[in-house]
Amino acid sequence: MTGVGGGSSKPHPPPSPCEELPWRDLPEDNEDNFNFIKYYQPRNKDASHLRILLHGPVGAGKSSFINSVESVLRDQITNQALTDATSGSSFTLKYKTYKIEKDVDTYYPVVFNDIMGFEENTSTGVQVEDVILAIRGHVKENHKFNPVSPLTEEDPDYKPNPSLDDKVHILVCVVPADSVPLLNTAKVQKLRRVRVAASELGIPQVAILTKVDEACPEVKKDVNNIYKSKYLKQQVEQFSVLLGIPINCIFLIKNYESEINTSGDINRPILTALKQMVTYGEDYLNS
Repeated sequence: MTGVGGGSSKPHPPPSPCEELPWRDLPEDNEDNFNFIKYYQPRNKDASHLRILLHGPVGAGKSSFINSVESVLRDQITNQALTDATSGSSFTLKYKTYKIEKDVDTYYPVVFNDIMGFEENTSTGVQVEDVILAIRGHVKENHKFNPVSPLTEEDPDYKPNPSLDDKVHILVCVVPADSVPLLNTAKVQKLRRVRVAASELGIPQVAILTKVDEACPEVKKDVNNIYKSKYLKQQVEQFSVLLGIPINCIFLIKNYESEINTSGDINRPILTALKQMVTYGEDYLNS
């Protein structure tokens, strides 16, 4: 075939699944972000810790993220928050606070709460009302969620006068990267209802898209491609449109799942996201 200039034209190569340069920069090493977490203390004297609540669909990787953060901070693979890859329903049934050990008998002043996941069926999974009550600090530790009936003020597990420590200081929505296009209207509405409730309270929100290695073959080959992947960038943009969360508040994460040792490359995006969560939560504590 002859082109306009008389030369032969060649077929265009398929577009690269990765950008040449990352569309979001990560630090070259983990020292600054690690030290930020290591030396963090809430400036508000009424708060002994910063509370992060994770919510999202069943199987999103909420418990795995807690384990991954602990693995990073302790430099060893841990499994404090129990997970289950085969049940197909929420493995987290109770409201539980997870603390991460810093030194002997001391803990990081950042705590996590995992919560039962959302499901399509209204009679299964956590009720939106229960998530909102947890955000407000009204859910007692070890409360067992009832998928059919949300917590009421008459329930013994209802905390009527929550302290600042009981309340959530930052809300994190967790969704698998490859399931963003599959989120149905019912799940999106549940996520948005929680987001609106948190917004009305002034609580900051971020999102993490997990299982990036399962979503993108290039990331499976090399986790350093996480912010070069065109596909993952599209999922971030689509998720931002669905929930209204700004793109700079959505982070890509590969949790520790099959690994038996920690890796600086896996740690880097986890620490970057964690630092922003703590930064936003600290702003809320001092607002």
